Amino acid sequence: VQLQASGGGSVQAGGSLRLSCTASEDFSQNLMGWFRQAPGKTRELVATMGSDGNARYAESVKGRFTISRGHAKNPVYLQMNNLEPADTAVYYCNARRLVNIYWGQGTQVTVSS
Repeated sequence: VQLQASGGGSVQAGGSLRLSCTASEDFSQNLMGWFRQAPGKTRELVATMGSDGNARYAESVKGRFTISRGHAKNPVYLQMNNLEPADTAVYYCNARRLVNIYWGQGTQVTVSS
């Protein structure tokens, strides 16, 4: 199983980016999420969404980020608006299927002030 996050880049504060996750299998019926890890910090949850569309967000991104579901091998997206320097991190997509958790290659997001 392979997951690959893409869409990262460098933006100024207040800018927007849209992250995509590509999967080698169909995760459309599974819990998907986005996590991030900043330098020197532990990986933290950004947002998750079940196949029922129920979303959960970290407090720090509520109102700015939106997680959405795609289809089959593009199962999840993350729209990030009004980005802040504190959002700078490597972002990873994540999938849960039964007892298994899958992590993808991350994508770097850098926000300058």
